[in-house]
Amino acid sequence: MSNSLSLSRRRSLQTLAATALFALGTAPAMAQSPYPSKPITMIVPFSAGGTTDILARVVGQALSTELGQSIIIDNRPGAGGNIGGQAAARAAGDGYTLFMGTVGTHAINEALYKKMPFDPVKDFAPLTRVANVPNLLVAHPSQPFKTVKEMMAYAKANPGKLNFGSSGSGSSIHLSGELFKSMTRLDMVHVPYKGSAPAITDLLGNQIAIMFDNMPSAIQHVRSGKLRPIAVTTAKRSPELPDVPTVAEAGVPGYEATSWFGLFAPAKTPTDIQQKLHAAIAKVLKDPAVIKKINDQGGEVVIDTQDGFAKFIDAETKKWGKVVKDSGASV
Repeated sequence: MSNSLSLSRRRSLQTLAATALFALGTAPAMAQSPYPSKPITMIVPFSAGGTTDILARVVGQALSTELGQSIIIDNRPGAGGNIGGQAAARAAGDGYTLFMGTVGTHAINEALYKKMPFDPVKDFAPLTRVANVPNLLVAHPSQPFKTVKEMMAYAKANPGKLNFGSSGSGSSIHLSGELFKSMTRLDMVHVPYKGSAPAITDLLGNQIAIMFDNMPSAIQHVRSGKLRPIAVTTAKRSPELPDVPTVAEAGVPGYEATSWFGLFAPAKTPTDIQQKLHAAIAKVLKDPAVIKKINDQGGEVVIDTQDGFAKFIDAETKKWGKVVKDSGASV
């Protein structure tokens, strides 16, 4: 009886020991599961069809191939990008959420909104810029002006009647218009939308007169003749529309406004995952096919180091903060 009990106990102890050794052997393997092991969500803070969305889909498609996982585009429009920004800031820092930020979400809104739902610096880990994009001043073809000077003359003769749409209060599109108003002292009315796409829809329907839109979402309508190009907002003309003058050379000396877009991760994302993401994004941004797609939309590919991107954002925050203050723009 005692021998049998002893044998039973020995077998139980051997089983427990084997189980423990198996657990010890498999735990590291489970913990070291290669990243990424599931789809990644890229939050876009504006509606589908706008420039932020267009760039997110171009980069997301290439990044999906590079990382071997699907990149799911999640559009969260509203509040000048703040709704999407808040969702991304609150997401788990596990590498499975990315945020396509803009000059609005990370350099303008903090000066424009009295209360922000997230901290653009503390809540995010900057990965890299993706592209710089000129804004394009476009008008519905039925409007009675074809140049900047003609538009200014019309606005002076009709105070408060010339309205301009934007992708939302605080967006680069909005501030491009406010900067123009400030420098020309014209009485123009701002009409904000939840993204560039719905604003363009109303512009195509002549519900609004003009728009300082990001070039990628406007250029197709210019090429088709549905919108009239007036001027580009950058210091130099765009290679994609070489016959369109800059705002500065067309009648407002010193005017310049450029939009930029970049990828971020939630701040708590582990450093090694941030580095892997940065390397993967930088690689796809060097792909000639990706470069061509962005160039065809009027954009210019930019690749930053993480530290360089952070310093760039700091400089942009100071620059646009001054524009907001000087223009008197508010939400």
